[in-house]
Amino acid sequence: MASTLNILAALLIAVGLVGAIVPMLPGIPLIFGGIWLIAAVDHFQHLGIGWLLGIAAVGAVGLLMDLIAGALGAKRVGASPRAVWGTLLGTVAGLFFGLPGLLLGPFIGALLGELAAGNSVLRSAHVGASTWLGLIFGTLIKLVASVMMLAMFGAAWWWNRAP
Repeated sequence: MASTLNILAALLIAVGLVGAIVPMLPGIPLIFGGIWLIAAVDHFQHLGIGWLLGIAAVGAVGLLMDLIAGALGAKRVGASPRAVWGTLLGTVAGLFFGLPGLLLGPFIGALLGELAAGNSVLRSAHVGASTWLGLIFGTLIKLVASVMMLAMFGAAWWWNRAP
């Protein structure tokens, strides 16, 4: 049974790594679930609560940064507060429309927010494009957080190995 659970955990981690890049998959939660499952099967001998909390903290920061990256991209180019809110709302609304919604939602939200602030279509499109750049950086941050989680898992396992 332990072997089956370890294989399941490895699959969760592998799918989670893909999810660090693919927007539709919850990469960081899958990776954390796999790490937690391995720790539980091992009866937390190699990976204690302190390590799990540290790994969870890295994952939480990665998720948070991924969610707000589009808004930060818009803010970087001096977008209006309406465009920043539009980006956030577009990101949340896009979650319900699959991959096209995840890609277009923040852009459309920023575009509409900037237009509502009374700016030109060209300026609004510039702000929308900046949200996409923010999303790319958010994906990179999510990927780095995922790799850091795995590195911490490996370090904990090595650190707490049997003599």
